[in-house]
Amino acid sequence: MPRVIYRQVNGAEYEISVNIGDSVMDGAVDNGIDGIVAQCGGACICATCHCYVDADWFERLRPPGQTEAEMLGYVLEPRPTSRLACQIRMDDTLDGLIVDVPARQI
Repeated sequence: MPRVIYRQVNGAEYEISVNIGDSVMDGAVDNGIDGIVAQCGGACICATCHCYVDADWFERLRPPGQTEAEMLGYVLEPRPTSRLACQIRMDDTLDGLIVDVPARQI
């Protein structure tokens, strides 16, 4: 099962195994990771699962779709590596993925 490392603003890191096919958001919500609110439950309509993908991993992801790209326009403090965790689906190639949780969501 691939692992995701969630890094908090305070420096805490949580390494979580996430089922193949589940999203980075699912892994966070299922394991109580603070900062990934996921108000819409993964429907890509709220942007409260915003995260920053580690630069070493960012280019390995599929580019955001149109809806995700539009929703990223609403996040607080966007960065070039901003993504919505609900849109990153886990597979074996993402084992060890690192995401930073923002200080706050919308």
